[in-house]
Amino acid sequence: MMQLNFHGLKALVTGAGKGIGRDTVKVLHALGARVVAVSRTNADLVSLSKECPGVEPVCVDLGDWEATERALGSVGPVDLLVNNAAVALTYPFLETTKEVFDRSFNVNLRSVFQVSQIVARGMIDRGVPGSIVNVSSMVAHVTFPNLAAYSCTKGGMTMLTKAMAMELGPHKIRVNSVNPTVVLTAMGKHVTADPEVLRKLKERHPLQKFAEVEDVVNSILFLLSDLSASTSGFGILVDGGYLAS
Repeated sequence: MMQLNFHGLKALVTGAGKGIGRDTVKVLHALGARVVAVSRTNADLVSLSKECPGVEPVCVDLGDWEATERALGSVGPVDLLVNNAAVALTYPFLETTKEVFDRSFNVNLRSVFQVSQIVARGMIDRGVPGSIVNVSSMVAHVTFPNLAAYSCTKGGMTMLTKAMAMELGPHKIRVNSVNPTVVLTAMGKHVTADPEVLRKLKERHPLQKFAEVEDVVNSILFLLSDLSASTSGFGILVDGGYLAS
């Protein structure tokens, strides 16, 4: 079997401070990549830099277009991009405000557009191949209470992934997504705070379990690597079989 090896490659990971993003940075770093870690929480970047010496921290709120342009506009050559940053603002559909809607779309979808443009332009200018992975969710395909705005951003991400794959494919840039079920990170626990709802939801998964962070990271690594050289424009479900049921 081919071994994963990212030596000589530079990766950029957004939402790198916690959860899936943080573990993705740690594994990419261990596998030899130079990693740019983007988070809006500086304390998380400080601790991550101690854990992974050599990681390049960038502190910026990706919901702010101008600040993102300043922070990442001159990031330099990037070969691998993981668009993981997201906010899950939980409100019933009827109580979702303009602010909640705009914040959700600005962080979860618009930043993917912007950061991918910056990185892809650099790849094309250098004439090198690349791989972009968008961290989505199974709620791109199924509904979940109080996540109307969040789910719309992930549904939009499905089409953005396809559109990017189509337009960037001729430049040897692959674009895919991973679509996990609930992962019990800080964000996942926030979304599923009611233990009874959590129990019933888990039982609806054929595998009777949620996804581990490691499961999601492994799928990200597969899509970033040459092991998935002919895969583009698609999403890997890491959903414990949920969509099959």
